[in-house]
Amino acid sequence: GCAGRGRARHVGEGSAAAMCQAQEEYGGCDQPQRRPRVSCAQKCMKCKEASPVLVIRVGDAFCKACFREYFVHKFRAMLGKNRAIYPGEKVLLALSGGPASSSMLRQVQEGLSRETAKKLRFIPGIIYVDEGAVCGQSLAEREETLLQMETILQASGFPYHLAHLEEVFDLPSSILQRAPHSPAGPENSYKEAVEGFICQQRREEGGSPSLPERRIQEKLAELSMREAPGTEGLAAPGARLLGAVRTEQLVQLFGSVKTLTAKEELLQTLRNHLILHTARAQGYSKVMMGDSCTRLAVKLLTNLSLGRGASLAVDTGFSDDRHGDVVVVRPMREYSAKEIAFYNHLFGVPTVFTPALDTKALEKASIHRVIERFLFGLQAEFPSTVSTVYRTGEKLSTAPGDADPATGAAEPQHCLLCLCALDTNVEDGSALQAILVSEQLSQQRLPAASPAGRGCCPGAEEQRGCCMNTTAPGADARADFLPLLCYGCRLTIKDTTCLESLPLYVRSEAERRKCRAAMKLEIQEFLLEDEAVNPGES
Repeated sequence: GCAGRGRARHVGEGSAAAMCQAQEEYGGCDQPQRRPRVSCAQKCMKCKEASPVLVIRVGDAFCKACFREYFVHKFRAMLGKNRAIYPGEKVLLALSGGPASSSMLRQVQEGLSRETAKKLRFIPGIIYVDEGAVCGQSLAEREETLLQMETILQASGFPYHLAHLEEVFDLPSSILQRAPHSPAGPENSYKEAVEGFICQQRREEGGSPSLPERRIQEKLAELSMREAPGTEGLAAPGARLLGAVRTEQLVQLFGSVKTLTAKEELLQTLRNHLILHTARAQGYSKVMMGDSCTRLAVKLLTNLSLGRGASLAVDTGFSDDRHGDVVVVRPMREYSAKEIAFYNHLFGVPTVFTPALDTKALEKASIHRVIERFLFGLQAEFPSTVSTVYRTGEKLSTAPGDADPATGAAEPQHCLLCLCALDTNVEDGSALQAILVSEQLSQQRLPAASPAGRGCCPGAEEQRGCCMNTTAPGADARADFLPLLCYGCRLTIKDTTCLESLPLYVRSEAERRKCRAAMKLEIQEFLLEDEAVNPGES
């Protein structure tokens, strides 16, 4: 008995020692340590003199002046490092009224002011897209929001354009065609372009009157854009009837979409088409989006869940050149939502709250909401979650798929809606092919065999009413439509019950591509194969 008790005591002591060792190595099961708070004696981490007013990360305490300098420098460094915007280019700022895009507008305003040491050298313009028709706003609420936004736009001093989402029904089909890429600036290098622009600006300022010529041109552009049709607001008597018809079409379109996830994807696609059309019509070669680091981290995981992994690099990167002639840039991608909120609060950046599609929706109403809640929940306990996801996506790059005239490679096919390279042209045995086969097998129905071995409706095997023909109404049009889309856009269209409610420019471009594919199939035997010819074999 004593030996047994001794062995038990020895085992117990060994287990306790092992548990102590595990607690020493891995921290045990102790409660997570609380984040350190800023004490009154702590100083700003940069100037080491002033008292801090905010903490960005653990231990990164800033005073108000140093935080402003840090915020401005990050914006300038992002533009200078990528060298995507050449001097004198027209850049369209996409303003939604939210914190990120409003902060982006403030950075551009300060960068173009006379007091700035290193001024920004592009010509800005602003666009605001009114989406109140699909977000549940009444006409009075939309007009109030437009008045608030117009006050901010007029105070900026930049030419601006107010657009309504209903205008997508009047877009041309050319908006879905990739335009030939034009160089961002002169043929010389970026440094030479900057030096040439500075010399030209000095010559103009030396012989010009008190008001520079560029300010006059911007003012004229502002007046001309304000007189353009579609910018006078919803209260115009002549446009009220047409606006009501377009609004009804827009509501009907989003009413035919079954899930909130598909609605958010469709809204983003239509918004991008409208912004792209405005940029092309007004001569802008760049579009600035206010996507923050937090928003891009959510977007990266969301796109992965929606099957858009092939286009992650262009969807979340700094530069997006899928449209060819108009390049989308994201200069706010290094800022977290916390930094933007602090900056807007400390320096009085005006914002306008507008309800979105997912406002007051349930937590699991869409994939976007689920991913957002998942990331924010992790971020609350592990402050490096968002930055880790963002840095992972930053390592992605686009695959070389564009046409190369030197090798004779043909231009890749692009999605009808998002204009990304099609990711559905895969070989047999891939995961996509397995999904498509599973869908076809699950949708097939085997009718009960009749005694004659035919269908239950004699003489009506080819009719829609026969039980052997289980094709749903509109399935043929959908089957012709889906091959033109990438996998992510296919999911959106599959959740749309009526394709006839889509804007005319989408259906027209789909019909054009279908006819071109049929024509190419007819003359396929007369076409020469695309082969890379060596110089010595010619």
